[in-house]
Amino acid sequence: MRVISEFPHAVREIEHTLIPMSDGARLAARIWMPEGAEEDPIPAIFEYIPYRKRDLVRSRDSMTHAWFAGYGYACVRVDLRGSGESDGALADQYRQQEMDDGIEVIRWIAEQPWCNGRVGMMGISWGGFNSLQIAAMRPPELKAIITASSTDDLYRDNMHYMGGCLLSDNLSEATTMFSINTCPPDPELVGERWREMWLERLEGSGHWLDIWLRHQRRDEYWKHGSVAEDYSAIRCPVMAVGGWADGYTNAIFRLLKHLQVPRLGLVGPWGHKYPHLGAPGPAIGFLQEALRWWDHWLKDEETGIMEESMLRAYMLDSVAPSTRYKHRPGRWVEEPSWPSPNIDTWRLPLAPGRLALSDEQRRRGDAIQTIQSPLSVGLFAGKWCSYTAAPDLPHDQREEDGGALIFQTAPLEERVELLGSPTVALEVESSRPVAMVAVRLSDVAPDGKATRITYGLLNLTHRNGHAEPEALEPGQRYPVTVELNYIAQVFPRGHRIRLSISTSYWPLAWPPPQAARLTIHCGPSSLCLPIRRPRKEDGRVTFPPAEIAPPAHTRQLEPKHHNWLVHRDLAADVSTLEVIKDEGRFWIEAIDLTVGAGTWDWYTYRDGDFGSPRGETRTERFFGRGDWSVRTTTRTVLTADTTHFHIHAELDAFEGDKRVYSKNWDRRIPRDLV
Repeated sequence: MRVISEFPHAVREIEHTLIPMSDGARLAARIWMPEGAEEDPIPAIFEYIPYRKRDLVRSRDSMTHAWFAGYGYACVRVDLRGSGESDGALADQYRQQEMDDGIEVIRWIAEQPWCNGRVGMMGISWGGFNSLQIAAMRPPELKAIITASSTDDLYRDNMHYMGGCLLSDNLSEATTMFSINTCPPDPELVGERWREMWLERLEGSGHWLDIWLRHQRRDEYWKHGSVAEDYSAIRCPVMAVGGWADGYTNAIFRLLKHLQVPRLGLVGPWGHKYPHLGAPGPAIGFLQEALRWWDHWLKDEETGIMEESMLRAYMLDSVAPSTRYKHRPGRWVEEPSWPSPNIDTWRLPLAPGRLALSDEQRRRGDAIQTIQSPLSVGLFAGKWCSYTAAPDLPHDQREEDGGALIFQTAPLEERVELLGSPTVALEVESSRPVAMVAVRLSDVAPDGKATRITYGLLNLTHRNGHAEPEALEPGQRYPVTVELNYIAQVFPRGHRIRLSISTSYWPLAWPPPQAARLTIHCGPSSLCLPIRRPRKEDGRVTFPPAEIAPPAHTRQLEPKHHNWLVHRDLAADVSTLEVIKDEGRFWIEAIDLTVGAGTWDWYTYRDGDFGSPRGETRTERFFGRGDWSVRTTTRTVLTADTTHFHIHAELDAFEGDKRVYSKNWDRRIPRDLV
């Protein structure tokens, strides 16, 4: 990665300014722009998130937005209402107030003397979500967006639910926001109001897990903010970006398929990170690519960006399983349109223990396979959405396959290349009215090591859709289809393709209320793979090396510690996955502020006891300057019995050594066929 300090334009930074809203509230912004922009107005790029421009993402913002400013753009990083130095309290994600505020900010930006009235919007994760949502509201000043690691459907592909199954990321995301929402504004910027603003947040933000668990099906709550409800509402060009190790990649392909505006898709090997900071590598010169996009749509320059293929994707080569890759070997490929006529479907019927290469090779008759998985299946699954900041990728799948049904091919006689979403059609019976199925696709090397390529989950009560789940009738046969996450992957000659099916996947997903036995009828069941035919243009796609502007200067005062640990108490038959994300303490030179942050998670179960799964998360945040210091701690515990989820949460806030706020939550929420 190259750090660039010399740009075509000298950059001026405005550390803090307040943007007035129509209701009297003010949102805090940090702005970078070229010198002289007031005399020669320029387009603007807007990013809008709750992660604190002043400190938590200061370095990331400096690396990105100062770079764009050096190439002739005003970059405006705004904290949502209730975060950073913005007024108010943030009570949930993606609500109408957030979108309305965003519209007002865009209008304010366009009216500034340094802006020529043309605005682009970009963001990753939360900022990618609201870029799509605000684009669907069609503010006239918004001319194009870049959305990274986001979704078009808040229920279908988000960290709350997957296939109607409750994800443990629902707990971890609620914990993240529980912690961030407790942070005070900086007294250096807001003065004596800081304590009043802090107490408003502590009291008003709430505990979001309580909200999300009350919407276990795809109801109006999730439809709001899901642009999939009406793709035609988006009228400006869209670049959609993501990575194969991320949790949000499926949405890119739906956006390419359904949007009716100029659009591009870019998918690399990365986790939940911008591609210029991407890991696993290779990272790419994403800022340069984004500049081509902005120059085309905001400056009317011919940069060649719209002559690129609609989809550019990194085709992953086969690798041995690892919980942490630094680099994924592969090559860039392209498809001029999506869905692509270059993708064929290869149907592999299920037969006992194998994926038959043709219907003729399958045993005649309706062979039956049954499975009731232990809760240990999923302990080595990694995170739903990898941040690649810890060993959060899946381990060797032989750790999981002992509790699953296995179907695999003979050694492949020729190389196979996938691009798309594999699907599995199953005909199943369940011993319980609520059951789930987890389906994994693995690349099995000649030495037996199994690397998970992709996976999918389905709550079988959601077999006919996520809006109106229906209980299963034990013993009745049901046809179901499980969609696996999109992937681009090479299976070499001599490797095997393995399909693994289990009835639990803890702790990635919360298990059903009781252990269920599934009977799978092989006769009508099959795996369908999206086979890509190599194109002569393959290898044409290249990107320059990653560049950034200089990051904020920081000094680490206490070391970071990131890890995933599996603990097994064989005497008690209890297993725990411990996740450590401790950022230590660091000092930010420019604002003389010391910041500390840490999150610790524990996911526990007792073998065979479906009432035993327990998720516990704890966080700590610290801010200090001179004789001023504040600290907050949170703790959340999620458990369940056969009929209800149970939440216990605690929040404590300290000014110096004095506790100034404390609150507990105890909630009992009915299970809705989950």
